[in-house]
Amino acid sequence: MVDLSYQQLKERITQLEKEVEFYKSFVKELSFPFQFTDYTLEMRMEKRRGQKEPTITSFVSQEKNGVNLQVHIDPSTDLPFERLEAFLAPILDLVPHHIVFVDGNGIITLCNLQAANDTGMDRDAMIGKHIRELLQLPDEAIITLKSIEMNEPIYNQEVLDRYYGIINTRLIHNEDGSIKRVISMFQSLNMMKETEKLAVAGRIAAGIAHEIRNPLTTVRGYLQFFKNDLPDRIISLIDKLLIPELDRANSIITDFLNIAKPAEVKTEKININEFLMEDLGLLLRSEALLHDIEVDYDLDERLNSYDVEADRNQLLQVFLNLFHNAIEAKTEKAMCVFVSSKLHNNLVQIYFRDDGPGIPPTIIDHIFDPFFSTKETGTGLGLSLSRKIIELHKGTMKVQNGDVGACFIIELPVIKRETASS
Repeated sequence: MVDLSYQQLKERITQLEKEVEFYKSFVKELSFPFQFTDYTLEMRMEKRRGQKEPTITSFVSQEKNGVNLQVHIDPSTDLPFERLEAFLAPILDLVPHHIVFVDGNGIITLCNLQAANDTGMDRDAMIGKHIRELLQLPDEAIITLKSIEMNEPIYNQEVLDRYYGIINTRLIHNEDGSIKRVISMFQSLNMMKETEKLAVAGRIAAGIAHEIRNPLTTVRGYLQFFKNDLPDRIISLIDKLLIPELDRANSIITDFLNIAKPAEVKTEKININEFLMEDLGLLLRSEALLHDIEVDYDLDERLNSYDVEADRNQLLQVFLNLFHNAIEAKTEKAMCVFVSSKLHNNLVQIYFRDDGPGIPPTIIDHIFDPFFSTKETGTGLGLSLSRKIIELHKGTMKVQNGDVGACFIIELPVIKRETASS
């Protein structure tokens, strides 16, 4: 045993006293309640909510070793709320509804990806902004702000402005009763409306396929069978008009069935910039030259590090449909088609824009409806089928009128390319 001098012993006691004060100071600053039991020392420390000093008691224990710690943390009061939001953000990004946290002044503190994507905003840029900048609505139309004004939660309120759906809000208060956060969750019902439309289309398509396709095939077969016994004038009519019209009707039925019934998607990883410049560009080049159309590209270089999982042939069909629509809208003057890509949150946004006459505001909300067409020879199925293909790729397709012409916006999820390890 080593003997300590008086001075060393005094210094040791002073150090131990400082350490005890340090531990006591640390325990005082813990905001959450806990209970710590040391069975070896037969002592228990307990701190209750709102209590600054812990209570230490002695007891007689049958157990002679081991410890037990019980912590009772309320995340809303015992942790800085900003840390809780940072923890929740990647989890809430997986939720397919709009989730937005605002403080008592309507300033956004958390915005999940679905809310940012559906409003067309940059999620990170929205943090610290007023919620009106995210929704692009006047304050009196924003339900979250009404919840702040009334200081009450809102349950299952139907929203009928530019966003259609159901909103719920919940309030978290500070100890003084002021609002710490308003949590808003908005469930969009637009997709449900589209699903109902497609369900009706599916039932109609099944009836059409059964009631019309078989007779068409029969008529076509008999025309082929009898035409050699008919005069040349009638044979020409059959070959140039009747059979092509029957084939056109059969093609319409096929397109409608493709809209109503999910098609098989054979996906592969595709770099969207390469796809737009090479695969699509090769197909558009000859048609653009033929119809006096110039095609310009503006592609986000950041997307060179990302891929989309897509069926190459089906994506080509979508963009060819859009290009043919632009051709049909072309007036006598030359036309330019602009194709651009942009990395937005976890999506690629592809803009397909022309400088034609645009889409009349009275019909723009209906152009994706099956059989809706303003062309004399149009079937009204091309855009419906295109949007169906994009939805099968877990994306969205929208349209808007720009300063000139129409602009179709396609959004698809992207995957970061894995970098090769050195």
